[in-house]
Amino acid sequence: MIVNFARRAHNHNWNLDPITRSLLDTDFYKLLMLQFIWKNFPETNTTFALVNRSTQMRLGEGIDIDDLRAQLEHARYLRFHKSELIWLAGNTFYGTRGIFESGFLDWLEHGFRLSDYELTVRDGQLSLIFRGLWTETTMWEIYALSTISEMRTRASLKRLSEFELDILYARAKTRLWEKIERLRDVPGLSLSDFGTRRRHSFLWQEYVVKAMSDVLGESFKGTSNAYLAYKHDLEAIGTNAHELPMALAAMTSTDEELKQSQYRLLEMWQQTYQGELLILLPDTFGTTQFLRGAPDWVADWTGQRADSKDPFAAGDEYIAWLTARGRDPRKKLFIASDALDVEDILKLHQHFAERIRFSAGWGTLLTNDLRDCNPRGDRSFDPVNLVCKLHSVNGRPAVKLSDDAQKSMGPPEAIARYRRVFGLQGVAHANMTSR
Repeated sequence: MIVNFARRAHNHNWNLDPITRSLLDTDFYKLLMLQFIWKNFPETNTTFALVNRSTQMRLGEGIDIDDLRAQLEHARYLRFHKSELIWLAGNTFYGTRGIFESGFLDWLEHGFRLSDYELTVRDGQLSLIFRGLWTETTMWEIYALSTISEMRTRASLKRLSEFELDILYARAKTRLWEKIERLRDVPGLSLSDFGTRRRHSFLWQEYVVKAMSDVLGESFKGTSNAYLAYKHDLEAIGTNAHELPMALAAMTSTDEELKQSQYRLLEMWQQTYQGELLILLPDTFGTTQFLRGAPDWVADWTGQRADSKDPFAAGDEYIAWLTARGRDPRKKLFIASDALDVEDILKLHQHFAERIRFSAGWGTLLTNDLRDCNPRGDRSFDPVNLVCKLHSVNGRPAVKLSDDAQKSMGPPEAIARYRRVFGLQGVAHANMTSR
């Protein structure tokens, strides 16, 4: 796919170019979770809130709030196209056809809507909150993040001449090629694109995904972006995220219910998907405590994704746990997905060779690595660590502890209770204050 990024950026009228082109332009797991929510929690109310972890980046000063509102309004009134629904209904995902129920697809066509939102600027930072039914708020996460990321990109592109833009993208393409070249012909390598939420732009992500697919062949397993999978006949990658255990935990009353909610979710998930899509994400309240208290049947799940824990330690811990439970780790899948770059992928692939099936979910540093590519020398194209997380459920606070205490989210008193219930074993930076 040949795209003249410099000429397009220099000549384009951004005001007429929507960032979210399709409701499929989201991570595939959001659609799977949406069906789970639609089926099990159709009347649950939630709020989601934007959090900028890169606090030195004052997004409210670099992005025009009226332009952002226009982009969000455009996304809010998008609808699924018939051809997209046919793809969801008829395509084979993870070797299984019919993952999406006919009733759910009918609701997507006739009943799905995105909630309203509250958008302001406070102390130079964007404040963006979504309130409404869980089925109306959950999908905003990726649309909001990718929109803000690309609006920041567009603002930076406008400051460059066409020649400077040409240099910017020449450097970015060279860097991409150098990364891909290191991965080409590595025996047994398995990796996927996980870079939608913080991408440089939709067109750049599409360019990167096509390059990976063309050069790496079978080593490139697919993309988490459902629209790119649909458009380019790739495998759609993803299962579920922290949002689900956070929500079920928030709906509990007692400490025991809270502790068991992480396993109750697994039971509900495997019932919803008839024993398919069984990838654990155990770090919402700490991986070590999750594995220690897990029922034996949890070891029969297909694999585990590590997000906030050092992936070498997380994989070793999972292998030891499987072995202790009498399961063969070589038949399981371990996915690393947090802040990976090419060097990490190669080292992890080597570390876990012959011990467990390893796959890498490559995110921001695949689809938004233009660091030091700006010919003017500033850092305006550096990616921002931006998240949009579940904030409350039916008026109760949602909490995420993580395997890194610095990433804990929720009110301090709620975090303190969760830490008392779940403990801090295996959690990094446990003595540091969390937001």
